[in-house]
This record gives sequence, C-alpha cells and structure tokens, in this order.
Amino acid sequence: MSAFRKIRQSLALTMLTLLMACSEPAPEDPSQPESAPAPESLGLGVDLDNMDRGTEPQEDFFQYVNGGWLAETEIPEDRSRWGSFDALNERAEEQVLSLVQDVANTPGHVPGSDEQKVADMYLSFMGEPIINALGLDPLQDELAAIDGLQSHDDLPVFWARQVMQRVTTPLTFGVNQDPGQSDRYVTVLNQSGLGLPDREYYLSDDDRFTTLRRQYREHIINMLSLADVEEPAEAAEAILGIETRLAESHWTRAENRDRNATYNLMTIEELGEEVPDFAWRRFLDEAGLDQAVEVVVRQPDYMEAVATMISDIPVEQWRDYQRFHLLRRSAPYLPSDFADENFNFYGRILQGQPEMRSRERRAANAVERALGFMVGRLYVDEHFRPEARERMTELVDNLLAAFETAIDDLDWMGEETRAEAQTKLANLTTKIGHPEDWRDYSCVAIAADDILGNIQRATECDWERIRDRLGQPVDRNEWFMTPQTVNAYYSPSNNEIVFPAAILQPPFFNVEAEDAVNYGAIGGVIGHEITHAFDDQGRRSDGDGNLRDWWTEDDEARFNQRAQLMVDQYNQYEPLPGLNIQGDVALGENIADLGGLTVAYQAWERSLDDDSAPVIEGFTGPQRFFMGWAQVWRIKYRDEALQQQLMTGPHSPGQYRVLGVLSNMPEFYEAFDVEEGDGMYRPEEERVKIW
Repeated sequence: MSAFRKIRQSLALTMLTLLMACSEPAPEDPSQPESAPAPESLGLGVDLDNMDRGTEPQEDFFQYVNGGWLAETEIPEDRSRWGSFDALNERAEEQVLSLVQDVANTPGHVPGSDEQKVADMYLSFMGEPIINALGLDPLQDELAAIDGLQSHDDLPVFWARQVMQRVTTPLTFGVNQDPGQSDRYVTVLNQSGLGLPDREYYLSDDDRFTTLRRQYREHIINMLSLADVEEPAEAAEAILGIETRLAESHWTRAENRDRNATYNLMTIEELGEEVPDFAWRRFLDEAGLDQAVEVVVRQPDYMEAVATMISDIPVEQWRDYQRFHLLRRSAPYLPSDFADENFNFYGRILQGQPEMRSRERRAANAVERALGFMVGRLYVDEHFRPEARERMTELVDNLLAAFETAIDDLDWMGEETRAEAQTKLANLTTKIGHPEDWRDYSCVAIAADDILGNIQRATECDWERIRDRLGQPVDRNEWFMTPQTVNAYYSPSNNEIVFPAAILQPPFFNVEAEDAVNYGAIGGVIGHEITHAFDDQGRRSDGDGNLRDWWTEDDEARFNQRAQLMVDQYNQYEPLPGLNIQGDVALGENIADLGGLTVAYQAWERSLDDDSAPVIEGFTGPQRFFMGWAQVWRIKYRDEALQQQLMTGPHSPGQYRVLGVLSNMPEFYEAFDVEEGDGMYRPEEERVKIW
C-alpha cells in the first residue's frame, strides 16, 4: 500500500469526527481548542461534507470529492438535472426575479422607459386570466397567413417571415461575422426544421427513440386538436414525415463542427446555380437582406434536398407543418392548455422533468429573453463586485503567461507553427463581467396585457439589430451572453474569451478562497476558454479570427494523432446503457478541458513564486487544486436529460469531465499517488497530451 493511502486511511475516521465537531483546522493537530475556526472560514474553498471518504481518490476522484453530495442531493422537481452550474444558475434566477419584481411592483414608470418595459413584460406573462381569455386571438394574423399559402411558390417568402419571428422552418439564416474575413458581416444559411432535438431521434431504430417518435406524434395531435385543426392525426403523420425527410438530409453533429466543411462562401447567383429550385433572392429580400451579395452556406447538399422536397410535398401538408411549429413557438405564451401540453412533451417526456417551473420564474425568464441586457444592467448594478474583475484579470494574465510557456515547451510542434500559435495567443482579448456599451431596446414596445405581442415585437427588434449589421463595421465590443448568464465562451472570429458576471461566484470563483482551489476551478474554466482557440476547430482560425490553415502538414498530423487518442478515450465511456459519449462531437470541449486544466496547474505553480503551498485541512496544494476542479462538475441527471445530453450536447457529462481529464494528467498521478491497477490509471501510451 502506498504511503499516501496509509496516511489517508489513518486520517479518515479522525477527519469525519472533526468535521462533525466543526472545530478543528486540520486533522494532524487534534489538540486545537473547540473555538478554532470552521473549515469554511479558513478559505479552503472546498465543502468537505460533500466528500465520500469511503472511496479512494485513486479509484474514482469524482465520487471521492462529490460522493456525499451525490448521496444527499435530490434533483428539484422542476429541474431535469442539478449540479454546480444549476445551483449557481438558480441563484442568478432568484436575483433576477427579485430585481424584476421590485420594478414590477413600483408604480408610475415613465412610458417607454427601461423600468416600464421590464415591469410590463413581467406583468404581461403573469396575466394568466387575460392570456386564457384571449385564446388564439393573438395568432390570428399568422394563422391566416398560413391558411393563405396556395402554391409552392409562396413558401420562400413565407419562410423568410417565419425565420424573422423565430418560428421553425426547413432552413434558417442570420448575419454573423464572416469566418473567412472576420472584419465584415455576412449572411449565413443553415439547416433547420426539426421539432425533435436531433436527426438521430428520427432515424435510430433503438426502442427508446421509437417510443419517443410515437410520443412526439401524440404531442403533435394534441397541439393541433387544441387549435381545432381538422383531422389532427392525419396532419401529425404528415408533419412527422416531413421532419423525417429533413432529418435524413441533415448533417450530423460531428459534420457541423467542421468549420472548413461548413464554410461555403458563394454569391447569390452562384447559390442559384447550385440550387436552382428555390427563389433565393425573394427569400432574402423579404427578410430585408436585399444588400446581401454573398452568403455562407453551411450545408450545401441539405439546401439542395430542401429545394427538391418543396414541390414533392403537397401545400396543405406544408400548412399543417407550419401551423404546428407556430403553435410550438408560441405555446409558453398561450392559454394554459397549450403551455401544459408543450411542457408535457418537451419538459416531462424529453427531459424527465416532473414539474414545470413556477409562473413567476417563467415570467422572469420571458423578461430576460426579450430584454436580456436591460435586465443585465440591473443585475450588474446590484450583484457584480468590482474586485471580482480585478482578481479575474490577474488570473487571466497568469493563465495567458502559462499558456505562452506551454506552447514554447511543446515537443511535438515545429517552429513555424509555434510562431503562428504564439501570435494568435498574443492577439487574444478578454472581456470580464459585463459590456461597457449596453444594447439599445428603444425599438421594442411593451404592453402589460399583450405577452405574445411583446415577444413578437422583441423578436422583430432583435432581427432588425442583426439585419442592420450587414454592410457595417464589425462591433467587437458586442457580447453574446448577458451578464447574468452562468457560463463563459470563446469567439473564434473575435479571438476573445468572455466571462459573464454570474459565473464569478463560488464554487467557480471565490474571492475569499485560497489560490489552489481558485486555480483549479475558475482557473480551469479560464484555461478551457483559452484552449478553445487551439482545439480541433478553434485552431483553424488565426490571430485575427480568420479561417486560415497556419499549420504545417507534420504538425497537423501530430495534432490529429493526439486528438484521436482523446476521441477513442471518450468513446469508451457509457453513461447510459447503450449510449456512449460521442468522442468526435465532444472533442473540442474535451481538448479544452484537458488543456485548460493543465495550463491552470502550471499557472498556479507560477503564482507560488517558488514558495511551497501550505497544507490546509490535511490536503496539499496540488490535491486542493484538483478538488477545486472536481467540485465544479458535480451534477446529477434524470435519465431523459442525460440521454439528450449524450445525443446532442458537445460537452461530456460532468463526471467524465473529471475522470477523463485527470486520468491524463501526470500532475494528478503525483498528487494522489496513482498506480497501475487504480481506477484513475491509464497506460502512459494512451494518455493524451496536446497543450
């Protein structure tokens, strides 16, 4: 038995006793008086009560750090999963709800002011008696437009209008930065059209998906019946048939990750030659994109398939299809029968969520969807601590310095590619907390008795903002997440990492905690976002954010060989019987996890400045670092939600973001004395080291 294991076993009972007393600073010193501070006051940053002392860290580190929490925690009835992200998101939601309710309960707002819009948006969702009394009246114009579809030639113009209202159609568009020329905006065409989460839900012969398709058909029938559509069962069969044909032509999740394959820049004339059976000019002009000269077509052969399908399918079936998707888009804002039916399928059946969120929570979420950055200003004023930005800036700077050294130390990368990588890293920019320039919502009119109209007007306003980008300079100050969002992101076209205010809280970021845990938690998240600039897809852009092949053939081959090791590793994980992680779909996130935590560890070591990290509560600095990472990813799923995560999500489930990453890191092996035969052990030739 290793020395570490003997020490840990001898301390286990003593530690449990001391934790129950909440009086001892460390297990090695039982002579401390009962008045000594509790672990939390020492700034440990790890909740020791969440641990499972009966599991050895070398066997299952996720269980070791989180097993107590897993045993005691029940997923809330109105949630499909529960973990660190969800708990922090719950806190942010509570804070937002309180802010919104305070505004809504204050009388006398000036018409057109931010306060009036926030208040009346909330009140309009809370006005359930008004919503129920109105029935489908707010949709009559749109339903009449569907009834007015008389020929296949009507569909392109109609679909353009629907896309602007965020109603599902077989294809969609937007205006984004040009991946190949990041200093300009370009129109982008993308596949769409499905009511189920992914193409495999339509195509898989697995019994669970056969059952889901039957339940989806029943859901369509129920929605159409509520709307008094004639022969709803026949219509449902036609809708499912249309979506199945679309799914057959959809690119897979893995194919859609390929930034080179999905970058097909062509003029409108060239698109018309490639796909002649669709009125592209009319389609784009109806959306106000008459300035568009070029488009990026992400899935060219899919567009060909849709153009062929149009005339194959009777117009009356297209009407049924669009009627259902209009109801699906609108259901949360329609009478309770529609909202309940929508939740029953998309919440209870697809996600396993027993209960709908409270009306108050859903109302606050509706305010955020319509007026997100307006709410964000309220959130920042009330809840963002300036010192968090200062500490984060320091951490980011240290991570960037460590990544620079890591690139120089790579033994598999040649000098030509290395120089390009360093240039890209040097050009990386950072945003922390909140935008300096807040989004303008002056084009949105909000009424206290018109929830669906409010949603429609907010959607139209947002489309105008997106549409008006075309021909304008790129706004590199724009944020793509609100400050109250518990998340972070990397933008390839801007070559930037962004950390909204809401994630800068424990367990991700604790101003009061000591450095090892912070570097393992938020440091790992920072490193994750930096590494996205160099994952299997992020690496395809250069330091200016442009798609460009800056790799030598030999370096690319060496990178791909290492990446394939990671694909193979994660393909072996089977979170649900018969459902494995899709290693190629999750590759970018898994590379970012491993590279990010590796560089975070190096940055933490640099921060020690040659000093030794103290032992706190019996744990060394390296051990606390990895505990910080592991507690961030604690999570429990309902089976239905986990199934959807595995089928559609790019992220590995939380358990494997711990086990998969740490089993590749020699620093973890050293910190916990991992040996061959241990559950966390991987043979050296199978361990992945990229960044």
